[in-house]
This record gives sequence, C-alpha cells and structure tokens, in this order.
Amino acid sequence: MLKKHLVDFSIIIFIFLIDRISKLLIIGSPETYEQYGISITSFLNFNLIWNEGIAFGLFSFDNKFYYNSLTFLICLITIIIIWLMLKSQGFERFSFLMIVGGSLGNIFDRIFYSAVPDFIDIHINNFHWFIFNLADIFITLGILFLISTEILGSKKKNEND
Repeated sequence: MLKKHLVDFSIIIFIFLIDRISKLLIIGSPETYEQYGISITSFLNFNLIWNEGIAFGLFSFDNKFYYNSLTFLICLITIIIIWLMLKSQGFERFSFLMIVGGSLGNIFDRIFYSAVPDFIDIHINNFHWFIFNLADIFITLGILFLISTEILGSKKKNEND
C-alpha cells in the first residue's frame, strides 16, 4: 500500500517542505519584523505576522481552550480530506493533495509555535490584502481546483443527458 501512495506522499511532503523552508527563512530574517517588512515589488512585501486564528486571522482567541479546540477541529477536517483524497483520482486527487500538504504545514505551526507565521503582503498603495503564507496558497488552489472540476464535471453530465 505504501508503494501505491508513494507519489501522493511525495507531493504532500514536497508542499510541506516548501512551506516550512519559506517560513523558516522569513522567521529568521530580522527585516520582516519591521513595520512593512521587506519590500519585494511596488505591490508585494514580506511582512511577518503571527496568526492565531484560521484563514485571514478569523477566530483568533486569547483563550487556549478555544485555540486548542480549533486546532483539533482543523486536524479532524484534514483527516476527512485525507480520506476523500484516498477515494478520489486524477486531478481531483491532486487538488486534495495540495490541500493536505498546505494544511499539514499550518497544523505544524499551530502545534510548534502556537500560531501560524503569515508573511505574504499584497497591497495597492495603502490598501493591504490579508497577509498569508505558501500553505494558504496551496490550500486555496486545491479548493479552487476542486470547485472547477465539480463545475466542469456537472457541465459534462448535463451535456451528455
């Protein structure tokens, strides 16, 4: 069974490692702790913040019970996604792999740091989008890919009827 899922496991580990390396580089860079961090382009900064909530800082709690409950819920959802991944194939499976790889990266941070380091700051003049990390990008792309395969799959079913 391990041989059968070696490619899947490799993709998940690759995504996890890319995320970990990027976060370690940012955490280790003193410039990212300044007000606007490191300016990459006129619309992109690397600016480190510690997110104790979920996506975009939602559900940030000072209470450890709520934080731990949220972390447990995220782990449970990731296990369900792994189960769905094992039952899927093709592009749908790849989409789940991206979500799992990103999710494991953020879960690692929640357990190890008690917060997730976010650092990609996209902005236009003084309007800043939510700050995020590479794991968030993989999770978002995986979800968008799943939505697109569902929509395209529904279209094909309707055309065949």
